[in-house]
Amino acid sequence: MKILIDADGCPVTKLAVKLATERGISAIIVCDTSHEFSIDGAKTITVSKGADSADFALVNKAENGDIIITQDYGLAAMALAKRANVITQNGLIINNFNIDSLLYSRHMAKKAQRSGKHLKGPSKRTKDQDEAFEKALIALLNKNCT
Repeated sequence: MKILIDADGCPVTKLAVKLATERGISAIIVCDTSHEFSIDGAKTITVSKGADSADFALVNKAENGDIIITQDYGLAAMALAKRANVITQNGLIINNFNIDSLLYSRHMAKKAQRSGKHLKGPSKRTKDQDEAFEKALIALLNKNCT
């Protein structure tokens, strides 16, 4: 098992690498050339900038049982097809039971945006969100390492 991190815009990259290192699990950070990562204990894969290039590189590395950290529901769906475990930066476990509704909500938000509606962006990240992520990732690691 390994942890693959969709690092473009991911606020919990360092925390995820720390938890992986503590358990002797390899952590792989995947990003495009518009981001730069160098975190001790993790391998970084940098791909060319392009539509979903980092997502495709990440999913190509994913295997059954791996943990994928992403907030991209399209990438999450591809990772689930490879039987990987998916978690968001806020600690939401994405699975076969909730992926359809998440993809639908993403579709509706994009549709509203195209029609000229201005959607609110995410609010400022809180300590509670970091704690929820850490708790959920630890639970996922404990479940998959036993």
